[in-house]
Amino acid sequence: MKTRLSLAVAALALALPGAVLSNPLRVQAAAPGAASCPATSRGENEAAARVTSQQRAAANLPPVRANARLAQAAAKHACDMARRGVMAHQGSRTQGPAQRVKGVGYRPIVTAENIAAGPFDLGQVLTVWSRSSGHAQNIMLPPVADFGIGRAIGSDGKTVFWAAVYAAPKG
Repeated sequence: MKTRLSLAVAALALALPGAVLSNPLRVQAAAPGAASCPATSRGENEAAARVTSQQRAAANLPPVRANARLAQAAAKHACDMARRGVMAHQGSRTQGPAQRVKGVGYRPIVTAENIAAGPFDLGQVLTVWSRSSGHAQNIMLPPVADFGIGRAIGSDGKTVFWAAVYAAPKG
């Protein structure tokens, strides 16, 4: 079976070899089925926030804070994508990241999301996002203050689904 790699940006999906792109916002990256859905550890979320903050500092933007609620929303979405085998910003029961972060009790004035699916570890997915102009735009949104990341492993045991949420709270 071919390795399936894919990345998506808010309004643009880029399908790499092996991925099935039937809708520009939806990529079939793996077969649907049972997924492994670990909670994001505090250390993993903080490490990803540090890398994201370093990228923002290079553009004279303030750092982001690791936020447990955003990590929870991201992990739930990664799990939803992995169970469906689909990489998409729209969830099976949600329309996008704003709805998901509100669902975990975060009140945003702005939200953005990066997603990916493939054989990526944390460092690799953060690097891929930083090198993609659309993903980097989300990372560099000036008002963003909080960050959360989540991952899940698809039914094939190889495809890792990632979601990162960037947000700023009301008030």
